[in-house]
Amino acid sequence: MFPFKDGFQNRIEVGVLCLVMVFGWAFSVNAQDSGDKCYKRNYTVNVLAENDLWGSGSDKHFTHGTRLSFVESRENVEDASACTPEQQEKESGGLDFLRNIVDPLLGEQSSLKTNQVSFIIGQNIFTPEDISNPNLIANDRPYAGWLYFGMGLMRSQIKKEGFAIFDTFELDLGIVGPESYAEDVQKWVHQNISDSPIPQGWDNQLKNEPGILVNLERKWRMELTPHDYGGLQVDFLPSVGAALGNVYTYGSLGTMFRLGVNLPVDYGPPRIRPGAQGSDFFQYDKKKPFSWYAYAGVEGRALAVNIFLDGNTFAESHSVDKRIFVGDFHAGFVLVMYRVRVAFSQVFRSSEFNGQKEMSEFGSINLSVAW
Repeated sequence: MFPFKDGFQNRIEVGVLCLVMVFGWAFSVNAQDSGDKCYKRNYTVNVLAENDLWGSGSDKHFTHGTRLSFVESRENVEDASACTPEQQEKESGGLDFLRNIVDPLLGEQSSLKTNQVSFIIGQNIFTPEDISNPNLIANDRPYAGWLYFGMGLMRSQIKKEGFAIFDTFELDLGIVGPESYAEDVQKWVHQNISDSPIPQGWDNQLKNEPGILVNLERKWRMELTPHDYGGLQVDFLPSVGAALGNVYTYGSLGTMFRLGVNLPVDYGPPRIRPGAQGSDFFQYDKKKPFSWYAYAGVEGRALAVNIFLDGNTFAESHSVDKRIFVGDFHAGFVLVMYRVRVAFSQVFRSSEFNGQKEMSEFGSINLSVAW
């Protein structure tokens, strides 16, 4: 058992139980899919970690994030005539209430070709630059943590050869403050894994506050080389997004260029919000089991709310003057071999508040396994 307070131990046990239930549901559904006439289903598990140890090498700003997700991908069978309306309803599963809510918002429901539903659990940790100071540091960002559970819906539409649209909807619910257990996690890791200095200022962290975050994003994939070209390929993925909630509220614009082999395998690697998003799934193809690409991209955000800088919404807390416009430059490499995807990204984030001495730099590592 981890040396955390009893409440955190209980939450670990509940979280593990939830994951076991999700995996059990997935395998039970998968076992029944052999008789489906309308759909075939695939599943993907993602483990994502972002840490400034792989960037600036010191704890400051966004210092760590962990995100686990489980995705069900459902594709229409090639022989549509085999699927009657009654059979389609029977096989639709218990998650279509999400699709019924989100599809009208995204439009063009009749063009739905592939969709994915995801379950997410994550935690983000933020600290000031000097973690050795036990006192409140007025001119630096607050200590803060964000623990959340989320559900998402993704949809890929192949509009024509070489051009596709990818939509993402995600709802995250959680808590900011001591109940996020960011303090416990960071102290335990520093003491038992990284042998780093123990942070001293967590008594000054943001107070407990329920958090909600709604995200919508649309991404376009435009192939710049012939679709059937057997060698290196290049594509261009502009995106637009919005977030609404007391955790973040912002609008975003971004773009990404990729160079590699079999680029339609995904829409970029997954990231922790508010970072530029890719896809939590990848398209496994027995005929093309090997893919790779290098990429570089930028994203700009105009922020109305950032609780980790603005401070608590409903209580007095430490805060700093945030900058409205924040930009990310990110670059990395993705490798897909059969049913495994590995990705590494390096992220450079511009100053987020007045008085920040330098930009943030951190790395992102992702492992995805599909079946």
